[in-house]
Amino acid sequence: MQTLDFFTPIVDDPYTFGQIAACNSLSDIYAMGGRPLTAMNILCFPIKERDPAELAAILCGGADKLAEANVSLVGGHSVDDQEPKFGMSVSGLVHPDRIATNAGAKPGDIVVLTKPIGTGIITTAAKFDKCGKESIDDAVEGMCSLNAGAAEAMCALGIGRDRPIHAATDITGFGIIGHLLHLAQASGVAIRINTNAIPLYKGVNELAVAGYTTAGAASNLTYARPHMNIADSIREVDLDIVSDPQTSGGLAICVDPASLSELLDLLRANKTTVQAVIGEVLTLQDQHLIVG
Repeated sequence: MQTLDFFTPIVDDPYTFGQIAACNSLSDIYAMGGRPLTAMNILCFPIKERDPAELAAILCGGADKLAEANVSLVGGHSVDDQEPKFGMSVSGLVHPDRIATNAGAKPGDIVVLTKPIGTGIITTAAKFDKCGKESIDDAVEGMCSLNAGAAEAMCALGIGRDRPIHAATDITGFGIIGHLLHLAQASGVAIRINTNAIPLYKGVNELAVAGYTTAGAASNLTYARPHMNIADSIREVDLDIVSDPQTSGGLAICVDPASLSELLDLLRANKTTVQAVIGEVLTLQDQHLIVG
């Protein structure tokens, strides 16, 4: 397995940025039920304009998070660029018959989420100094949390059409709506989402109501809306929240209902950020997403 991801800073502290970027880069391997082995840095940095200590902190944050994940840093590449960017190319292993894809969900499956959402809203509000420290700290703690525990839980329960875990996806730039839409389309099913059951980072609802939503969320919602049946009770701000682009988001896992309790127990034992039942998989009708 090989993946690649990098992006511009979303927090002020360079060490924390390095940690978040590493977690985000490892996430695709975990989402497929794999075990990451090696990583290579991808770095853009204005070395003549910025303090080299800032660069060192970014790289140190990434390296420390790789060490936590038992992943070897084997090299990388850098370029002199006006805007800092950092991420990684990650290689890992997975059994070919036990890959968690977004194409295997079955009607009756329960959808479980392993991290709250709202990082885009929080980091946007923070740029305008309109976000409290409690909200920022909550989101940073989530973004710095590896999805290793969720992947281990999936593997322990069993991945594949003949096993309890049928599909999974990590929640990143397309928001929870976009990634679940892709999963539903790839699987040929519909997914009913309970917005009240989706956990949010602290302060997200209040910040969204105050208008600190993102252009990315608007694009995600424009893309997904034609494929959605939306209940009358859903506010427009609720749609803004579920469309919010995530950085280092959690996994959405589709599990056989008979194994739901066991999955939740495994996720708790592996100390995932949350273990939230947010929806169910249905036979495809007129739309791929039912939002209520």
